[in-house]
Amino acid sequence: MAPRIPVADRTGHRTVPETTRRTDRIPGTRYGNRPTMKDVAARAGVGLKTVSRVVNGEPGVTPETERRVQEAIEALGFRRNDSARVLRKGRTASIGLVLEDLADPFYGPLSRAVEEVARAHGALLINGSSAEDADREQELVLALCARRVDGLVVIPAGDDHRYLAPEIKAGVATVFVDRPAGHIDVDVVVSDNFGGARDGVRHLIAHGHRRIGFIGDMPRIHTAAERLRGYRTAMEDAGITVADSWMSLGVTDPERVRRAAEEMLSGPDPVTAIFTGNNRVTVTVIRVLAGHARRVALVGFDDIELADLLQPGVTVVAQDAAALGRTAAERLFRQLDGTLLAPERIELPTRLITRGSGELPPAD
Repeated sequence: MAPRIPVADRTGHRTVPETTRRTDRIPGTRYGNRPTMKDVAARAGVGLKTVSRVVNGEPGVTPETERRVQEAIEALGFRRNDSARVLRKGRTASIGLVLEDLADPFYGPLSRAVEEVARAHGALLINGSSAEDADREQELVLALCARRVDGLVVIPAGDDHRYLAPEIKAGVATVFVDRPAGHIDVDVVVSDNFGGARDGVRHLIAHGHRRIGFIGDMPRIHTAAERLRGYRTAMEDAGITVADSWMSLGVTDPERVRRAAEEMLSGPDPVTAIFTGNNRVTVTVIRVLAGHARRVALVGFDDIELADLLQPGVTVVAQDAAALGRTAAERLFRQLDGTLLAPERIELPTRLITRGSGELPPAD
């Protein structure tokens, strides 16, 4: 058969035909079929128990036999099945983390903190995203339970978690973080969303603002509802009647947020300041204000990258995402160690970081 000749593409680079790339495989490779201890035993010419002793570091094997087994292991690329081993002990040495959105920068430090605690306890972290869908959250949680994870850290999308009750009863340690569970009694670690939002709006009021807009996430989400409550409380405490046109809650899609901000900034009595309910909303509002003629004060809930480099810098109510993840994971492993009794709600404080945007006075 004639050899395959590489051809030149439009850029002049020599390429291999697609059919070649599809058919070139490592001879004898069967993907998805890993070598077993039985395969190692056959190659080394020993019994299965001998391979088990070598793999698990047990005594009773001569140096020469151990050498032959190790050579067989290396040649075959054998790896010990830790899942099977730990299942015999009743633990899988793994935990699951269910996030709302893996692409959201807020969850990066939280996930990393959970992973570091898991690693310190010799456990593997498996995570996934619910995409703010309650059905997808339940599907993912139950899939993790089916894989026998020892525990779960859950940022919930839904508000009814009774489906988890049988799993918890069966021994799956569970901690909810960022938002509380619905209809089940478990550990929960949250930020002070109400107090943080109230402080942020009070800060704007202290700098002379009376017409303050609020743009937040969907009201069914616990954090969004709590931040709206903090906004309304701060305004009420200051004797300010809130107009309906000053509040907008919904998806954090940039187009929706942009429309809401532009509507608040237009008309005969536009807002002079905006309080944003999360980092994604803040980023869109910053873009809107960059093209706005009048300077408008801004305070956002959640810190954002490069907030200190903008002009002016963005004043934020910061929550400690890493502390949320670390605290939740530590609670989880204390459950697994049997050192926790009744479930608790832990609320971590927020911090107001002033950088300039929240200290601008009203333009009129």
